[in-house]
Amino acid sequence: MVFSLFFSSSTSISNRIASLREAEASLIEYAKTRFLPDKSHDASHHEFELFDVPIPSPLTLNSKCKVFDDENEHKLHGVSVINKRRVDSDQSPPLVLLHGYCNGSSYFYRNFMGLSHYHFPRIYALDMYGWGLSSRPDFDLDQLETDVQHAVDDTKEDKEAKRKVACAEKFFVESLESWRKYNKIPKMTLAGHSMGGYLSVAYAEKYPQHVDRLILLSPVGIPEKTEEDEHFMASVPFYVRGIFKTVRCMFEYGITPGAFLRSLPYSKSKAMVEGYIARRLPSIQCEQEKASLGEYLYQNSMLPGSGEYCLSYILTSGAFARLPLVKRITDIKSDDEKGMEIHFIFGEQDWMDYRGGLDTQRLCFQKRTEMLREQKNLPAAAQVSLPPRVFVHGVRDAGHLLMLDNHDEFNAAVVIAAGGESNLPPGFPKPIEFVCDEVMAAGDKESLSRGSKCDVRSEAAAAQFFQRMRRFKTVKNDDDATMDEKKAEVA
Repeated sequence: MVFSLFFSSSTSISNRIASLREAEASLIEYAKTRFLPDKSHDASHHEFELFDVPIPSPLTLNSKCKVFDDENEHKLHGVSVINKRRVDSDQSPPLVLLHGYCNGSSYFYRNFMGLSHYHFPRIYALDMYGWGLSSRPDFDLDQLETDVQHAVDDTKEDKEAKRKVACAEKFFVESLESWRKYNKIPKMTLAGHSMGGYLSVAYAEKYPQHVDRLILLSPVGIPEKTEEDEHFMASVPFYVRGIFKTVRCMFEYGITPGAFLRSLPYSKSKAMVEGYIARRLPSIQCEQEKASLGEYLYQNSMLPGSGEYCLSYILTSGAFARLPLVKRITDIKSDDEKGMEIHFIFGEQDWMDYRGGLDTQRLCFQKRTEMLREQKNLPAAAQVSLPPRVFVHGVRDAGHLLMLDNHDEFNAAVVIAAGGESNLPPGFPKPIEFVCDEVMAAGDKESLSRGSKCDVRSEAAAAQFFQRMRRFKTVKNDDDATMDEKKAEVA
């Protein structure tokens, strides 16, 4: 937050909002015209609508938005896509998409048409509370008090950390729940990318009755930190450790990427965003599309910060969750006696650790097995919901921003996760499904592909498939060639 004090610009907030809306409109136009399911398709039976839904603020005091003049009523902004040919006859739950950190709802512009055409009668992509064109109040934890469950042996520091995590999660979870109530959606397929994936889990923990399936798109915060991670940091070159220490210091002081950008002159901040787009998204070759996405990201980041300040409350400086989700997911309830379906989807060159997905699958499978064994001796009325059924998918030729890197295979992965594989045309590119060793050995059909025609592979095959993570974790100090590769990866 320190850098926010130095934020100044001759461009007014109203002009930034106008630029962000213009960039959003450009991306939606690309969705309608450039990213169609096939060349013979058009957008005539798909209805796009930008919306602003009024919600009560989860803050105890109705903190004024720093962007819009809506002191008495806050809002969630987003885009809806309705397939007019499906919406009346298909009553399946709508797809609700949550973006990642410092992104926005229109980051899914390459996916809207394909997802709508192949499976989902209704799609809602939201700007989460405190981001995009949704309301941006102060991120004030003192106004977000909530009940917290503590373990018997929790220290004072543990209790404070849990309180901060719970309050930060409440900011997003309760605003999403208010939006759901406003739209009278009984159940939804909830899909979140990166930080949106983390917050989707937090929502499903509290409101499982409103989640039909949970789809985690390269989610942050899954694995626990291990000794291997500590050894890896000790092995990197001195200058890299220096960079990490600088970033860690900024992180601990609450200096977010957005706050840092806002502290820079226009030419510097704009160049950084354009360089990020060029470096991270080589799949975008059209200069006009690249410029629109860059402007969307830039103006989103340059508006006064709000939701972005959740970062240091939820994650440590090493991008590990303060309360890792790998064990929290096993306790998610469901009104489906078989347990909720949860699907992880990672990119082949993803920097998120796919092993978090397999470890979650392993824990849920083990707990399910134990509970099924115990339930054999219980009367039907005494049986309870089982832990989630977890599936892990890999998308080829994609990194962390997999919905943009390989939109066709990403769309297929989401459709398959939602149970719509039969809607995909013959020969359509499909993701690979991976299973942990325990599930593979048991041959448990419910925990495998459920009759899916996906390519199902082992845990060892996953280690070979997810190339970037494999290279990132196995570099040796005495190997100059691989050390150069590591430097390139870190940079």
